[in-house]
Amino acid sequence: MITIKPRRVTRNPNDLTKETAVTRPTDLAPTATALVICDMWDKHWCAAATRRVAEIAPRFNAFVTRLREIGVLIVHAPSGTLDHYETHPARRTAVAAPAVADAEKLGAWVHHDPRYEAALPIDDTDGGCPCSPRCSEYTAWTRQIDEIEIHDSDIIADGIEVFNVYAERGIENVIVAGVHTNMCVLGRPFGIRQSVRRGLNVFLVRDLTDTMYNPARRPWVDHFTGTDLIVRHVETYWCPTFTSDQILGGRPFQFSEDTRADAYTR
Repeated sequence: MITIKPRRVTRNPNDLTKETAVTRPTDLAPTATALVICDMWDKHWCAAATRRVAEIAPRFNAFVTRLREIGVLIVHAPSGTLDHYETHPARRTAVAAPAVADAEKLGAWVHHDPRYEAALPIDDTDGGCPCSPRCSEYTAWTRQIDEIEIHDSDIIADGIEVFNVYAERGIENVIVAGVHTNMCVLGRPFGIRQSVRRGLNVFLVRDLTDTMYNPARRPWVDHFTGTDLIVRHVETYWCPTFTSDQILGGRPFQFSEDTRADAYTR
């Protein structure tokens, strides 16, 4: 059994401006649990995003390795690069999974909808690149970053294939990690919004994720505070979060550029 302490934000129904962060110990059966790795590509069009993925990758791989050892299904979802893995056993296993009954509903992004959540707390309409000059957007990725190992017993999938595998394996709990929280992690067909709507028990690993956010945009905070604001949004409207140290021990991961004194406690 995996024991974690996920954090969720609850609102006072009598005063929606008041929020409380609640942490409750939770047990997850490994054989009913999957870790889905969202878009941890080898390269991003934004140089800063590429740099942060490379920095987090060793800790990420240690997390993946530990969960694999205790029986969690590892799902690699490097969107747009699956042709690279055409002959890999983990890819063939995903393709062979029977389609779920309503598969045709699961292939699209799930975009922000004001009926279910407030507006995102950061302005990412410029694409979130903080570099100067701004990087040009293009399809830079060709595969998942090599530092995250893929085993034959894992799954390489995208879109509806992920849910096909979940149904075949009896997956009830989904741990989500990867990038970027405000975009792909929330919106991909296998992301948080769709997984919650499917009735799965979803958790975000808040120290193994990152945002696309330019501090020159609203709310004019540093990049890592921007990520914290998105995590809070996820905890309020979608699912609880926890940190990788609850599996690996030690402290949560912290980017080298994140010099905030209280970063570990966030």
